[in-house]
Amino acid sequence: MGESTDEGAEARVERLRAWFEGPLGESLQAIEGHRLREVLPALPGTFAVQCGWLGRRDLLESSPTAVHLLVDPEPAAQGSQWVVGRAEALPLDSKSVQVVVLPHSLDVSEAPHQLLREAHRVLVPEGHIVILGFNATSLWRLPCLVRRGAHRAPWCGDWIGVRRLRDWLSLLDCELTHGAMLYYRPPLARQGWMDRLFFMERMGDRWWPLGGAVYMLVARKRVAGVTPIRPALRRSRVRAMSQPAGARYG
Repeated sequence: MGESTDEGAEARVERLRAWFEGPLGESLQAIEGHRLREVLPALPGTFAVQCGWLGRRDLLESSPTAVHLLVDPEPAAQGSQWVVGRAEALPLDSKSVQVVVLPHSLDVSEAPHQLLREAHRVLVPEGHIVILGFNATSLWRLPCLVRRGAHRAPWCGDWIGVRRLRDWLSLLDCELTHGAMLYYRPPLARQGWMDRLFFMERMGDRWWPLGGAVYMLVARKRVAGVTPIRPALRRSRVRAMSQPAGARYG
């Protein structure tokens, strides 16, 4: 990766960090943290790793694992132990981690395929990847169609569609176990309007299930040569996520 590419990626990260410290970013990360508190307690193990950070919240706080690690070139004001490194080249042994959390890491990476391969490499068999990313098919994507808006946070990243990400996970032999859409309110600047539109969070899953600003996907690293048998309810949920319209996340 050349120097100019690295500077571009770093600039995008800095813009997104500043955005996540603003009212809209803090509101979004509060919703993300709430959903992670519903998911992470069911993913036990010894090591949980967060690749990169954008907001001030400790996204691993609800993980039951004994050790929480943050891998990033810069430290963050959160409770996890800090390890200097990049998500595309994790300074961790292969098959050493039970949970990897990617909080918009793919959105800002210059090499998202490599990042995902690294997450898969460090996972133990049956370990889990938890991915948060901006939804490329939501109304939040509209500012990207305007030339000036495409360079502003959070639209300055490379938003990866859910279907494409599912294909990448399948190629890595990862089984999708859970999916959810988050944050159905439009990206308005005024906090008062955002508070008035909170009812949209309760209605979103029912009325526009694919319209959330952010998706959360949870995938399990399969054991090589083993075909897992899952309960009928779990299988039907995963099938529903692959439907192009009318699917319900969560």
